[in-house]
Amino acid sequence: MTRRARVLRLATAGPGDAAALGAAIDAGEVDPATIVAIVGKTEGNGCVNDFTRGYATLALKLLLAERLKCAPAEIEKRVAIVMSGGTEGGLSPHLLVFCREAVTAVSSGPRLAIGIGLTRAFRPEEIGRTPQVEETAAAVKLAMMDAGIVSPSDVHFVQIKCPLLTKGRIEEALGRGETVATDDTYHSMAVSRGASALGVALALDEVKDVPEQAICRDWSLYSSVASTSAGVELLRNEIVVLGNAPGWAGDLVIGHDVMKDAIDAEAARRVLAGIGGATVAVLAKAEASPSGEIRGRRHTMLDDSDIHSTRHARALVGGVLAGVIGDTMLYVSGGAEHQGPAGGGPVAIIGRV
Repeated sequence: MTRRARVLRLATAGPGDAAALGAAIDAGEVDPATIVAIVGKTEGNGCVNDFTRGYATLALKLLLAERLKCAPAEIEKRVAIVMSGGTEGGLSPHLLVFCREAVTAVSSGPRLAIGIGLTRAFRPEEIGRTPQVEETAAAVKLAMMDAGIVSPSDVHFVQIKCPLLTKGRIEEALGRGETVATDDTYHSMAVSRGASALGVALALDEVKDVPEQAICRDWSLYSSVASTSAGVELLRNEIVVLGNAPGWAGDLVIGHDVMKDAIDAEAARRVLAGIGGATVAVLAKAEASPSGEIRGRRHTMLDDSDIHSTRHARALVGGVLAGVIGDTMLYVSGGAEHQGPAGGGPVAIIGRV
């Protein structure tokens, strides 16, 4: 049997809204047993205390557990659920449901391939440090094997949900005589994202070595396809590898490019031109340029004490991409440490051919 990837893009009315997915299952549009990953945007603040991500994750687990007649804990073993908080600007909350189906048809060329990888749970002292880099790299390689992708050049997007440090987790580690990468819970999101992204870069041979002191310091080290999102709702890294590979059927392909800065609309246009077909999903990273400038013009995103820069960046990049795509239902994730060049980030588009 040949595998076929399918992607459903479903609007949500709130973080706990799984009704559209439930309706698709009930209508026979999707077999819940074929769902391997769900990636989505929720309307929280995207910060440490954004519980909309966990709320959405729980709602999806409960729905799938009911339909598959299993315990919610079993869903954690079979479906990677990656919720990214923050729909600033015009971004529209939604879910991207990734399915792998067994079919008899054979495609005429490489088609969208999906692979899943999971790391072990990290101890607080490992987050943002070498163990997270190395474990992520190993899991990415396993996810490539799961997808049947041989060459790193055929990988176009690696979506990762990674943990963060809370005050309780920090105190637990200190109580055991350990140290942590940072005692700033918000900054822990950055170092976790950065370590995870460098794990992708290591797995795909984009970098040869990742010194621990380079994490969130040496911006010359990055992955052109990594997208990492930190959350309080998990302790492991959940990894979704998307690429093109032979042996997959269907009419979907994926392409990517790298935005050199937050207003690099041409990167998205190049991807669209390469795919040529109807747009099914858009995934991108966004960050405020750490230099404080965009093409020589000063920006104030890093100086705003009321709204964090990651929120500004999502709104900015979301607006740029919405203008190109003609749609606001875009997965734009903030915080692009080691995900593309400083101030920029990868953009991937899944299209129908």
